Amino acid sequence: MSKSTEMWDRLGADVDLLIIGGGINGCGIARDASSRGLTVALVEMNDFAYGTSSRSSKLVHGGLRYLEQYEFSLVFEAVSERRILLDIAPHIVNPLGFLFPVYTTSKHKLWFIEAGMWLYEGLSLFRSPRRHKKLKPKQVAEEEPTLNIDNITGAPLYYDCSTNDARLTLENAMDAVGHGATLSTWTKVVGFVKDAGRVRGVKVVNQITGETKEVRARAIVNATGPWTDRTISMSKELKRSLLRPTKGVHIVVARHKLPVNNAVVCVHPTDKRVLFAIPWDDCTYVGTTDTDFEGDPAEVHATREDVDYLIDAAGAYFVEHQLEHDDVIATWAGLRPLMAPVSDGTDGDIDESKVSREHQIVIGEDGLITIAGGKLTTYRLMSAEVVDTVVKMLRLHGQVPTKLRPSETEHNPLPGAVGWPADDDHEHVALQVLDAAKGTIELPTARCLANTYGTRGIDIAGLCASDSKLACKLIEGRPEVLAQVDWAVTMELAHRVSDFMIRRTQLYYRDADQGLGATEAVAGRMGELLGWDTGRIAEEIENYRADVALSRRWRG
Repeated sequence: MSKSTEMWDRLGADVDLLIIGGGINGCGIARDASSRGLTVALVEMNDFAYGTSSRSSKLVHGGLRYLEQYEFSLVFEAVSERRILLDIAPHIVNPLGFLFPVYTTSKHKLWFIEAGMWLYEGLSLFRSPRRHKKLKPKQVAEEEPTLNIDNITGAPLYYDCSTNDARLTLENAMDAVGHGATLSTWTKVVGFVKDAGRVRGVKVVNQITGETKEVRARAIVNATGPWTDRTISMSKELKRSLLRPTKGVHIVVARHKLPVNNAVVCVHPTDKRVLFAIPWDDCTYVGTTDTDFEGDPAEVHATREDVDYLIDAAGAYFVEHQLEHDDVIATWAGLRPLMAPVSDGTDGDIDESKVSREHQIVIGEDGLITIAGGKLTTYRLMSAEVVDTVVKMLRLHGQVPTKLRPSETEHNPLPGAVGWPADDDHEHVALQVLDAAKGTIELPTARCLANTYGTRGIDIAGLCASDSKLACKLIEGRPEVLAQVDWAVTMELAHRVSDFMIRRTQLYYRDADQGLGATEAVAGRMGELLGWDTGRIAEEIENYRADVALSRRWRG
């Protein structure tokens, strides 16, 4: 029996807490609550991190630009959480340099930006990954040779962090499972179960088999991101939208098409919005847009206008590396579940980029607890606050377990960080992975496993050592191997080919053909492990091709 089937079979027992939504907030809440001793179930209508949590800018950062909006508390929270994530997930949260070029035509002078840097580091209590530096024009040219330095006055170089957002979500999910939580993906809530006007459970349908169940809980949390309003409206009429979602689009190109050494802060030449060109191993990605969105969150995608917007921004900063449409390998589009501003009597026209990233916990009259807003970087703090709210509600009704532990997510490492070197030596772990594989893989694959799975990459290398066919490359010239499919199915609750290609790995974004050349091998192996017939295998291949087509829809 697969792990995913086991999770569905366990679903249905009464629990202390039921979470709707398997994004970073939902999985973070599940991890926190289960580690405290609550019985927890989580249901997600698609895969973990399907929505916003795999479509972010993939950064753990304080949000330097929020200083200009005087959101000091948000910046302080974020830089504090950045330090914590560096400690509990060092394998997937890594320091990244950010270069902020300042020109004679820039809105703010160099001294003003420099003052902001000192404020930014001060809010982090000077615990940034590294201390910032102020570079002169000649130093900028040495640091970023491809950057346009005409009329440049200098550039601060400061440090935040990059991350693999989908795997950060997944590691929280797996840690929750390790603490006894039941997490069932491809499980859609189709209605609430009520008693005297209060929510007491949900009705769910298994999106794979069509089976239905009823799940009851003493507390229910809505952590559905862009689907927040829709989830609330299943229980009661929504008088005012809680969210104002905005769409963010990124494009991916090969590194040689746009070579950058640091994340370069760009100000768009037309509307002056801030975006980034970010190094990503053998790729570079550019983003993000920030526009209001109305429609089905499942259908959000990049348009030609979005892609042109990003290409224009890159062209203004990298004049010798002008991007063309054919250079774009992949796109991704996600929705930020931002809080809708309360009307202040004005005409209500607020720039999308200025809608607050602050989060809010709302308790409805029906007892449904909703977490809305926030950002990836502060997920752990938000999760702890939600669980605190749950515990207060349970205590009010005399339902708190007697042996409840305090939250320790601030200190306990995520699964892939257990045993990680104190000096953050990625290469040391890669060599451990290489040794465990006993000659079946090469160093690039060992590095890929270490940087993707942390110390658990050693276990995947062991699969290769025990069965050499699992060391087979999925795509010639790339490091990913067949053993990762086995790990995804048996240990990480992958149900479908898209789960593996998009969120367990990043072949969907990084491969020149978005992993299409590996779909038959991946579907075939998943079919062996999950008992699929030839029809199901063909269906999975077509579904993944449809996901790739959505990423390419902007081409018309």
